[in-house]
Amino acid sequence: MTGTATGGAPAPPAAGPARAAPAARRARLWRSVTPWLFLLAPLALLAVFTYAPIVNMLAYSLTDWDGVSPGLHYTGVANYTELLTRPELFEVFFVSGYYLAASAVQIAVGLYFATVLSFDVRFRAFFKGVLFFPYLINGVAIGFVFLYFFQDGGTLDSVLALLGRHPDHAWLGTPVSANVSLAGVSVWRYTGLSFVLFLGAIQSIPGELYEAAALDGANRWQQFRHIIAPGIRPVLTLSVILSVSGSLSAFDIPYIMTGGATGTETFVIQTVKLAFQFNKTGLASACAVVLLLIVLAVTWLQRLLVPDDRVDLV
Repeated sequence: MTGTATGGAPAPPAAGPARAAPAARRARLWRSVTPWLFLLAPLALLAVFTYAPIVNMLAYSLTDWDGVSPGLHYTGVANYTELLTRPELFEVFFVSGYYLAASAVQIAVGLYFATVLSFDVRFRAFFKGVLFFPYLINGVAIGFVFLYFFQDGGTLDSVLALLGRHPDHAWLGTPVSANVSLAGVSVWRYTGLSFVLFLGAIQSIPGELYEAAALDGANRWQQFRHIIAPGIRPVLTLSVILSVSGSLSAFDIPYIMTGGATGTETFVIQTVKLAFQFNKTGLASACAVVLLLIVLAVTWLQRLLVPDDRVDLV
């Protein structure tokens, strides 16, 4: 008779590898799910406060809702047809030209001061605060301050009187002077934002490049042209996109200072008046949709003409 040497039953196989496989699968699953758990709250907020209102706006643009009645009457594309067949609804876009010109000045001034203050100059921290401070002020407060600044006998007229100048026209009394004044206020307010964006981009450029350029005899202009300008191209593209979209959607400063009078009405002010003054919420929603499409088209065209290529300076 044969048998085992010990006379006992054989030992069961080790269960370590069999148990390790499910544990590894669970670990991989948690690693793939964990980022989405962190993104759940911001995605929910984005859906509730951004995408849901956009969907509602698209739905309202296809109705004749007055903003008060509980019932909605579907009208199809009638609002868009009215919007495209009434030239006066699009003439307000000419006002955006003043803000586009102001945006160019804003970017140029912000880039200039960011370049200067990126080097070692005296009172650099003080000038940074002075340039960025206007952007921190509420737009309503800025509107009221400059409303008194430009009024007849106001601050600007008083300063010019001290210099021996006595202007005999109202700064907000004609379409040209009013829009130029409002665009100037926009430059004063938003230059700080462009300045901070450019300054951060310039300071992210490795300092060794400036040292090497200085050893090669490059002056400040050559350093800006060959080091700073290529290095800040992505931020410059972002600033242009923000400036164009902001120019097309200017609202708070002209609304507070003139209410859209004297030829200063922008497309957004017109949309607000259609919704809350004339109770044409459906048409106002169509205007908002058109403005959104225009901003997206301009952004796409800008990215197409000026692609955001990565620049390796090192």
